[in-house]
Amino acid sequence: MSSSQFEISKTLGELNDLAPAGYALGFHVEYTTPKFVFQTYPKAWLDYYSSNGLIMRDPMVAWAFESEGAMRWSNLDDPAGVMVKAAEHGLKYGIVISIASNDSRTICGFASDEREFTDEEIATIMALVSKIHDVTADTAKLDAETVEQLKKMSIMVTHPRS
Repeated sequence: MSSSQFEISKTLGELNDLAPAGYALGFHVEYTTPKFVFQTYPKAWLDYYSSNGLIMRDPMVAWAFESEGAMRWSNLDDPAGVMVKAAEHGLKYGIVISIASNDSRTICGFASDEREFTDEEIATIMALVSKIHDVTADTAKLDAETVEQLKKMSIMVTHPRS
């Protein structure tokens, strides 16, 4: 395992601890497709979200493409009720993070089932996401093995039984 792989793996572990109801991380979105995706939301929510095409109405996605920084889900305008459906799946509270640099955007959502994230937790999550964003910013500079391992890690985190 390279130092980049270790650093990313360690950082994902820290994010797991901070987001007890799961997360969805999309790093370096080009058009609508991220280079790397890590998801730990419950499978029932991922299936519901996908089968109902909620990405097109998700207030997190809309906010993240228009803004940078962090925003609590409770402060998002949600006319389609996407966050209500998320809460029905155990994702009651959350934040969205958007980072943009050098024509690259990273969009992440983090959930809790018990309470709002504190300002301190949001700052920590933002710093951890920024770390992964920076390490993976230029895949051309990452060796081929690291890129392949990141893709495998993405599959393992998103589909742990695969």
